[in-house]
Amino acid sequence: MKKNRNYYIRKIHRYLGVIIGVQFLFWSISGLYFSWTDIDEIHGDHFLKPPPEHAVTGLIGLDQIDSTLEVSSLVLKFIDGKPYYWINETYLVHATTGDLKHDISKDEAIAIANEHVADQFQVEEAQYITEVTNHHEYRERPLPAWAISYQQSPNLMAYVSATDGSFQRVRHRSWRWFDFLWMTHTMDYESRDDFNNWLLRSFSAFGLLTVLSGFVLFYISSPTVRKVKKLPYR
Repeated sequence: MKKNRNYYIRKIHRYLGVIIGVQFLFWSISGLYFSWTDIDEIHGDHFLKPPPEHAVTGLIGLDQIDSTLEVSSLVLKFIDGKPYYWINETYLVHATTGDLKHDISKDEAIAIANEHVADQFQVEEAQYITEVTNHHEYRERPLPAWAISYQQSPNLMAYVSATDGSFQRVRHRSWRWFDFLWMTHTMDYESRDDFNNWLLRSFSAFGLLTVLSGFVLFYISSPTVRKVKKLPYR
């Protein structure tokens, strides 16, 4: 019975190690990467410059635009140097003429991006995107949007909302490595950001079982433990 017990514990421990060994490797590699990288660099702060300050004069009141409009939110934005009211997260209205603006043009999106991205980077091209997958670097952000790529950079991409002209974020090579390793760390291979998925929970439980089976295997097979157990009680 003792031989059979040791055999089965070793077998369980070995197969558990094979099952979760690759994932443990990913956890270790991603953990090392996270601990050795600067999160501000991952965010791309070194690609950005302080946004410009705008002088505002001649703004019209909201009652001059629509006296019946019920305003729940109001933001003053600047698009290519011109002031706009972003009303109720729906309407973009010129703040001096009252004209309704329906979308952000390619040239306006490039101008907005250049107001935030450091001057040494030159625009290569701009693409209009209307949908992205769960794995896209622009996931869970407002659409449609302009994706603006830059030269002289490690695959630098800036994103500008085509609805309200807001500068969203920059993405670059280091961030993409971080995002991939984050996916392997959380084991969320669908959206990458769910820390409560059942795959992660299952592998965490398997990992605990592997450690516990290792402790049990050490206890039942250790010559030192056997010698201690044979010592006479005083």
